[in-house]
Amino acid sequence: METINILITGACGQLGHEMRNVLTDDQRFNVVYTDVAGEDIITLDITDEAAVERIVADCAISIIVNCAAYTAVDAAEDDEETAGRLNAAAVGNIARVAKRHGARMVHISTDYVFDGQGCVPYTEEMTPNPQSAYGRTKLDGEGLLLDALGDDAVILRTAWLYSPYGKNFVKTMLALGQQKPALKVVFDQVGSPTCARDLARAIVTIITAEEWHPGIYHYSNEGVISWYDFALAIHRLAGITGCDVQPCHSDEFPAKAHRPAYSVLDKTRFKTTFGVTVPYWLDSLEDTLKQL
Repeated sequence: METINILITGACGQLGHEMRNVLTDDQRFNVVYTDVAGEDIITLDITDEAAVERIVADCAISIIVNCAAYTAVDAAEDDEETAGRLNAAAVGNIARVAKRHGARMVHISTDYVFDGQGCVPYTEEMTPNPQSAYGRTKLDGEGLLLDALGDDAVILRTAWLYSPYGKNFVKTMLALGQQKPALKVVFDQVGSPTCARDLARAIVTIITAEEWHPGIYHYSNEGVISWYDFALAIHRLAGITGCDVQPCHSDEFPAKAHRPAYSVLDKTRFKTTFGVTVPYWLDSLEDTLKQL
């Protein structure tokens, strides 16, 4: 079997790390890992279209998985220009290069493209209505990708991502649970956590399917909880008993960026198209905590 040449951007992030874990020793792929900096990877500035062009051409890349993004949600409110360069313009750069070289692309997007005012899981057909700079720039990136690459593009929207790497809610709750006697966590925002390793496996499912299935898909772990319930589960599974976690309203923790109150994504299209099941959030959380 001929190996597939894959380019991974954002290889030092949560998802990028898990892509490295999932693809390590997989003989089906020859993987080029890139980020703005990091050990054992190639430095690549995705806002530089010429730089992207060189690496795609030199490595004969046939599939690009774009895990890179500006994810500082609150900071984006004060610097939407920078967020736009990484979340939109850079996606357009990569997509145009992919088009010129006959490559396909999987791009990671977010639940923040929706306004979070719904009460039923968001399907891919529902109209986006972002309420933050982060959400707007991510939606702009989706549009630039589809305009440039069309049927050679897959957009995978996700939510509440966590892993053993980088900064995320799970690691924050573990640290605070060990440091503080009491903690307040919002209960009026609900969604579905996503284990980054499960998302990485979903991406591999997409790129190894017998047929290429372009379009927009939603992926998170199964189940629906609030951030408060998530925090309680993290502490219980980790054996943290000395921290009193209490529910609170979002307005007790004012933030610059609007957070969706309802972030549940409908995964029916992904499950049906690729013939897979999606792990339950609690099972994946337990597996991740064992790694930590």
